[in-house]
Amino acid sequence: MRLFIAIKLNRKMKDHLISMQEDLYAQGFRGNMTKPENMHLTLVFIGDFDDPDQVIEIIDGIRFEPFSLKIEGTGAFGDLWWAGLEKNEALSALVKKLRHSLAEAGIPFDRKKFKPHITLIRRAKQVSKPSPRRGAAGKKTPEMTVDHISLMRSDRGKGGMVYTELT
Repeated sequence: MRLFIAIKLNRKMKDHLISMQEDLYAQGFRGNMTKPENMHLTLVFIGDFDDPDQVIEIIDGIRFEPFSLKIEGTGAFGDLWWAGLEKNEALSALVKKLRHSLAEAGIPFDRKKFKPHITLIRRAKQVSKPSPRRGAAGKKTPEMTVDHISLMRSDRGKGGMVYTELT
């Protein structure tokens, strides 16, 4: 089972991210746009692990005060375009707690430096010149309160990846 721990996004956040995707499209970018139902913030990628109950136990043991997330800017890792998040100490502390607890339990996870982002488009290429558009750029960036984290399962489906919440 491919597992990851994530924050599921609310409708307002997803609507704003869709508008950001539309802006990228208007700028001539094409690729695999993330479907709204797959938009999330990965906190820890675990990968192949066959004991989700052990991970759920760890998630249930993590306590944190609700905190706010706010989108800030865009960026790219090669051909993957993403929306960034405003610097957030509570988010960083949560990820640190999760990683520490997973390591103590001997659960393997991706140890790359945490760079909070939400994937907008994979295999992006700019294939045409930009056209004028004011989508997300003209809108106030929404905030959302985080009071829950989820263990997610990732499966390849006919139309791309399918993410299923396990907690």
